This record gives sequence, C-alpha cells and structure tokens, in this order.
Amino acid sequence: MSTKKPENMPYEDAMNELQDIVITLENGDLSLNDALKHFERGISLSRSNHEKLQNAQQQVSILMQQSNTAPLQEFNQ
Repeated sequence: MSTKKPENMPYEDAMNELQDIVITLENGDLSLNDALKHFERGISLSRSNHEKLQNAQQQVSILMQQSNTAPLQEFNQ
C-alpha cells in the first residue's frame, strides 16, 4: 500500500492501487485491523479519483461551451 496522498497521485496510479486493494480485500487473508486500513485507503483513493473525474468533466464542458461557435475543421494526422 502506497503512502502517497491520493490527491497527489495521478489518476491511473490511484486506480491501479485501488484495484490491488480490492483484490487483497477479496482474498480475505487480512486481519480485521489491516482490512480496515486497506478499506480506508481505498475510500480515500476512490474519493480523490471521483473529484479528479468531476474536474475533468467540468473542463470538458467549459471547452465545449467555448468552442460551440468555432467552425469545425478537418482533422489531419
């Protein structure tokens, strides 16, 4: 389990850690105290990522509103 604060972690790293926590908890090999610590960490990661997603959604909404009047252009790779 990482000691980084969830809000300082990239979204993808937090998701990977959250997935590892879920697997660990599903195995059921932890003591109650350790399981609670993992669960608490998982909740923190989940809340932080939810906030990051909300912020990203808000940015996309703002960008879409600003570009509604801009003409569409062909995308060339």
